[in-house]
Amino acid sequence: MDQPLNSTTSGEAPNPPASPKAAGDIERVTPMMAQYIEIKTANPGSLLFYRMGDFYELFLEDAEIAARALGIVLTKRGKHQGEDIPMCGVPVDRAEEYLHKLIAAGYRVAVCEQMEPPAEAKKRGPKSVVKRDVIRLVTPGTLTEDALLDARRENVLASLARVKGGAGEEGDGYVYALAFADISTGSFRVAETDSTRLSADLARIEPAELLVADAVYEDAELRPLWRSLPAVTPLPKESFDGATAGRRIAGFFQVATLDSFGVFSRAELAAAGAIVAYIERTQLGARPPLGRPQREASSEAMIIDPATRANLEILRTTTGERSGSLWAAVDRTVTSAGARLLARRLAEPLTDPKRIADRFDAVECLADETGLRAQLRDRLAGVPDLARALSRVALGRAGPRDLAAIGRGLLEGTAIAGLIADAPAPAELTRAAAALTGVDPALAATLTAALADELPLNRRDGGFIRAGYQGELDATRALRDESRRVVAALERRYVEETGVRALKIRHNAVLGYFVEVSQQNADRLREPPFDAVFMHRQTMAGAMRFTSTELAELEAKISSAGERALALEQILFDELVGAVMGQTEAIRACAEALAVIDVTAGLAKLAVDERHVRPEVDDGLDFRIEGGRHPVVEQALRRDGGPFVANECELSPPEGARAGRIWLVTGPNMAGKSTFLRQNALIAILAQAGAFVPATFARIGVVDRLFSRVGATDDLARGRSTFMVEMVETAAILNQATERSLVILDEIGRGTATFDGLSIAWASLEHLHETNRCRGLFATHFHELTALSQRLSRLVNATVKVKEWEGEVIFLHEVVPGAADRSYGIQVAKLAGLPHAVVERARAVLTELESADRAAPTQRILDDLPLFAALNRAPPPAAPAAKADPVAAAVKDALAGIDPDEMTPREALEALYRLKAAAKGG
Repeated sequence: MDQPLNSTTSGEAPNPPASPKAAGDIERVTPMMAQYIEIKTANPGSLLFYRMGDFYELFLEDAEIAARALGIVLTKRGKHQGEDIPMCGVPVDRAEEYLHKLIAAGYRVAVCEQMEPPAEAKKRGPKSVVKRDVIRLVTPGTLTEDALLDARRENVLASLARVKGGAGEEGDGYVYALAFADISTGSFRVAETDSTRLSADLARIEPAELLVADAVYEDAELRPLWRSLPAVTPLPKESFDGATAGRRIAGFFQVATLDSFGVFSRAELAAAGAIVAYIERTQLGARPPLGRPQREASSEAMIIDPATRANLEILRTTTGERSGSLWAAVDRTVTSAGARLLARRLAEPLTDPKRIADRFDAVECLADETGLRAQLRDRLAGVPDLARALSRVALGRAGPRDLAAIGRGLLEGTAIAGLIADAPAPAELTRAAAALTGVDPALAATLTAALADELPLNRRDGGFIRAGYQGELDATRALRDESRRVVAALERRYVEETGVRALKIRHNAVLGYFVEVSQQNADRLREPPFDAVFMHRQTMAGAMRFTSTELAELEAKISSAGERALALEQILFDELVGAVMGQTEAIRACAEALAVIDVTAGLAKLAVDERHVRPEVDDGLDFRIEGGRHPVVEQALRRDGGPFVANECELSPPEGARAGRIWLVTGPNMAGKSTFLRQNALIAILAQAGAFVPATFARIGVVDRLFSRVGATDDLARGRSTFMVEMVETAAILNQATERSLVILDEIGRGTATFDGLSIAWASLEHLHETNRCRGLFATHFHELTALSQRLSRLVNATVKVKEWEGEVIFLHEVVPGAADRSYGIQVAKLAGLPHAVVERARAVLTELESADRAAPTQRILDDLPLFAALNRAPPPAAPAAKADPVAAAVKDALAGIDPDEMTPREALEALYRLKAAAKGG
């Protein structure tokens, strides 16, 4: 066995390096280091895990990198090019732990294994090196081991292809396509995209690794996207060759043509071909059980941009944690595959009302059928991760426990299918039950009969085939086990014959079986007649070891029986793997069906436990929520013992209108505006994901795009201030929102000077109303904006109620029609603990500011400035005006706009100011 350079154990030790004789001479290296350098050179860009006995060793620069990343000791031994060779190593049996750390740190690893026993190398000569080769390239997107993966998250490998578009192409003249696969589960999808929605699609997919062509990687306009991804791998343009992609994909799936796969664009084929080529390269010939690529239509899912996903905390909070997200709040699944499917549904809500309704039917069925739901969840709780076990089997990385998991999963699937068959089930559950019965039941029976109850982790350990499964193996095991009893009997006889009660027969990997006695008893075995029986083997510090002819013969029998038994188990293991691989498609379909049933049962339990209702989802533009609640905040408040105040939201088009309403929400800080905005967006996501929603009633016309601009963050790495980020996100909304979109905006314009911010918010609100014509919620502290409801027909003022009591402000968290006249910022500052002197000084300053005439500028804008939509149209020619008293006309107009019965005292005061200004001709 070869050893690391700093090992003191003899074996395949490197030759001493020769000293340089003269400048320019090529220094000789040991055969082992020559082999290492050759393999390393063939795998650039990867750390090389070089197998040496029980360790993976790293040398030279790789060792320095790995030692820093893993926090392990860096040693130096031997010479290369006149300098010490840095090296470090990790134990083979803990390799997955270290691989996980390196992959998480952004490195790729080439795993180089010994391809023959050291004894074979010695036959070629004393200085021969054990043959080694890289068996796998480990990258973030190609992981399959449970220890390296999050069981409840997909691990997606994606590729982005870009091809020149034809005449009439929009945007930058390119057609883009994404292919994305999870080789740990077998899912494989492709979809076209474009430059305007590329970031949204990448945020939806969340690739662990993205493959791009070199030219695309260097594109200055796209480079900011790469910063938001955990790993981006540039590849030569040949990897994305659309002309050869079809043949490459057909070869991978072992078919003559892709005609049966469907119709794909050139860009989609290029993206899918790049993934296939990368998998073949990293898995070195092993073929994961990928499903055939499924094409997704661009309009199939709600588009949610990255900022909106972050603001709404759909799958993780702004700090990156799952706890506190929408996913965590609604997840009632009991399998890891179910949790992954639920996350995917939340990440890409549907836009097809028919498919959404099918999901609702399934959830409603299990919400009503309490007994069936409980039985299904009990069964599902015992279902292992079939898809990931199947992937490891296909890639040759499976152990006996993976085969047992498949067998157990298939048995549970059959039982679950029977439960559904006995109940009136809707289409989604019926389809899932049919998939559960697609696997030959003989496979599960075979796996159950063949595998023992207690299984080792690795096949090389043996002992995993059940006794009684094969006669030849049972006989070989009996010989092996009987021989062990013979060894014990021989030891007892030697003790009786020699009189040495401490005599033991022991075994190790170097000497095999040997007789061991203490130094005090060693002379006894050297005396006649025992000196003719026992032969000295080794002297230890406190013991001496001997062997005998009889013991050597027995060892040969034991060794032969043990090796034969292990070899037979390996043959049976391969036969079981072959049986599993013969039904790959059916097993993967079974795994997907189990996930669907788990998600459906979990959403049904959620609906019952949290009092969620079935929403109405159609192709209209309605958005009506009654008794709506925030699914995350409500659960948090319940844990703290507090109630959640439900609210209504009506964004449906007014009678006779062809576009939805926009609510302008005012009210003080901490009153719950942001919660109200977010809860309605989350209700839309849940509904279109196929889940019941936290409300007493909900009718939602399908939302094609969801936009949210909530909160304040900066992006210093890209040189963007908080206000700049706000404006970039607002620009994306105003440029892309449609009448089917739902827009959530909170505090637009608050990051700059007051009048700048008010102007931007004013113009943005007009644009949303007149140009985008979308449904929306627009929260603001610019109370001047409420006057816009006088001229924007679909703009509705709403406010969050508060109550003042003995100088304190009480937040009621109830959203009602109307407009707030104060922000209560000073009261909130007092609650936050600002010094008393600061609070009182702020009150005095506020009083002075409020005494100024602040309404007149707003009124002049309403009276004199045309609507945003009219600014782009040439004004009509002015007609000759009749001579009239301008002061009288101004007073008359001001009086016409006054309704004394509807005015608050403050509004009456402001009206008097306007009359005074009009009378003065101002």
